[in-house]
Amino acid sequence: MSTAARDASHDNIFKSMKDITFEQTISDQCGVTMNDSVEARAIAEFMSKKPGVTITYQPALIRIDGHGKLIFKMDEISEYLGRDMTAEIFEVNTSTHYGRMVRVDDNTVILFGNMDEVFEFI
Repeated sequence: MSTAARDASHDNIFKSMKDITFEQTISDQCGVTMNDSVEARAIAEFMSKKPGVTITYQPALIRIDGHGKLIFKMDEISEYLGRDMTAEIFEVNTSTHYGRMVRVDDNTVILFGNMDEVFEFI
């Protein structure tokens, strides 16, 4: 898939400064920035099928953003990728994240935008 075709199919979370308004509200957003790799592209393509998820491709990075929470299931991603995806490989590909990241078990990593939902895991 060409970069232009890939970028055209997804919203871009980045805005010009003239289009940004600052509000005193609490966001329920969460997301992860991944180094561009075969694994990160597969994760992004898989997650793009989930409702409310926005994928943004940059030259060396891929952003995956959502509201409420993002659930990354390694077995589902493995099936999509066609080879084993572990939580460790996921974390190696992760450059940064926002929201609370919880590794529930070896198969599940969840990013929470709503901090109240995290309490059952801490």
